[in-house]
Amino acid sequence: MAKRYEKVSEDLRQRIESGEYVPGDRLPAETTLVTEYKVSLPTLRQALSALQAEGLIEKKHGLGNFVRKQRQRAERSNLRHQWEKDRARADLKERSTTGATERDTGLTLTQLAFNARYERIEASEALAAALGVEPGTAVLRRTYRTRSVDEDEPLNVARSYIPYALAEQNPDLLDEDQEPWPGGTMNQLHTVGVEVDRVEEVVTARPPTSDEVEELGLMPGVAVMDVRKTLYDINGRIVEVADVVLPGDRYAVKCVTPLERW
Repeated sequence: MAKRYEKVSEDLRQRIESGEYVPGDRLPAETTLVTEYKVSLPTLRQALSALQAEGLIEKKHGLGNFVRKQRQRAERSNLRHQWEKDRARADLKERSTTGATERDTGLTLTQLAFNARYERIEASEALAAALGVEPGTAVLRRTYRTRSVDEDEPLNVARSYIPYALAEQNPDLLDEDQEPWPGGTMNQLHTVGVEVDRVEEVVTARPPTSDEVEELGLMPGVAVMDVRKTLYDINGRIVEVADVVLPGDRYAVKCVTPLERW
C-alpha cells in the first residue's frame, strides 16, 4: 500500500507530466500544498524530496520549488569506437560534419559548446601504471567539458592522457585551440602514425563528490558513472587512457556485442 507521501508525489508528478506545471513554473507554496493534500509538512517535504531525487523539481533557496527543465539525455554505446575509427582517415569535410558527442546526444555542432584545456604533467605512479610508462614521464592531459548551449552544466567531464612524446610528433596536438578536433582522438592519433586496434572500457558507479555535484548540476541522490577507457595500438602499446565522469541522470550506457556466425 502506497504511503501518504508517495501518493502526494505521484499526484504532483502526474500534474507535471500532464503540463499543468511546465518547466520553470513555481509550484504552490508548501503551506498551500499541505492544505490541498491534507498532510503534515514533513510528509509534504518527503514527497517533494522524492521528486527532487527524480530530477523533476528543484528547490531554490528563499524562492520555493520549481519544475526543472529536463536535461539533455545521451546514450553511450561501445559501437561509437568503430564509428570513430571508420572516420579517422576520412577527409576533413566528412570528419567536420559530426563527432562522438553529437552522435551520443543527437545534437548538432551548433547546439553544443566545447571547452578543452591542455596541460603537460608528470605521470603519477597510478597513471604511469595505466599508461605503461615510468613514473614522472611527461604526459599530455586534456580535460573536456562539452555542454548544450541551452544548459549551464557540461554533459560530462572527460580527462584524456596521452604520452607527451607521442603527441608532440604533431605540434597541432599540443594546441587546445584546435578543439573540437574533427575526427576526435582516433584521427589525432592517425596523424602521428597510430592505428588503434582495440578499446577497453571499465564502467563503475559511485556517489558524486561535492565538486561534481556543483559542476554537473546533480540533484540529491543522483550517482555518477566512471568510465576508464584505454586505447591500444596494433602493436599492443597503450596510446591513451581517459577517465570520463557520466551523470547518472543524463546517460544510459548501451553495450552491443556483435557475435560471429557459426
